[in-house]
Amino acid sequence: MRGLTARWRAWRGDHRRAVRLLRRLLVLATAAVVLLGAATVAGATWVRGAAEGRLFDAADAPETPVALVLGTKVEPDGTPAPFLAARLEIARQLYAAGKVRVLLLSGDHMNWDYDEPDAMRRWLVDRGVPAEKTVLDHAGFDTYDSCVRAYRVFGVRRATVVTQSFHLPRAVALCRDAGIDTVGVGDDTARRYAGQWRISSVREYGACVKAAADVLTGRDPVHLGRRETGVDDALRT
Repeated sequence: MRGLTARWRAWRGDHRRAVRLLRRLLVLATAAVVLLGAATVAGATWVRGAAEGRLFDAADAPETPVALVLGTKVEPDGTPAPFLAARLEIARQLYAAGKVRVLLLSGDHMNWDYDEPDAMRRWLVDRGVPAEKTVLDHAGFDTYDSCVRAYRVFGVRRATVVTQSFHLPRAVALCRDAGIDTVGVGDDTARRYAGQWRISSVREYGACVKAAADVLTGRDPVHLGRRETGVDDALRT
């Protein structure tokens, strides 16, 4: 009988400890959810405020010296995927209309067999944009890196950033924080890819949190590098 009583007391003690642990975990999980929600709201609010009054369509965009065209997926055969092709078409229109004079093509070329900037240049040159009016940034691994490198490496001080409309406010906010007087032109034609558009739009909330964290920490881009004169040279020609 004493053995049963001892086991019962031990079980009750273990049970109480498990309940207390579960309660603590629930409190921590609730706090994490609240903090994440607050960070998401704060990030999205900052992005919207920074981009307010600076988003245009191609026809109404003000003139700036440079279009910063942000890279995204390139197909295995080296052609721009639809989202990227839509961005490039806007850049082509801006250049053809004299709204910009140089196109800074910023994308991912971390691996030798995946090259967004060169694919972007080929697409534009094939459609009449002079190669000497395109400048390649091979280390635009994310939006923050592209904006900071445009300012610190390529010396851009005023620009039109080009991307999809769901991404545009964040791109404008990050470029402005980097020191660039920025307006933005966004693509809506890729909405026809409804599933991908919805997924990307939802992910943008998390991306705003990351953007705010990058700004608060002031991190350097993955690859910063020395000052390059490609944009200056293209503007002079």
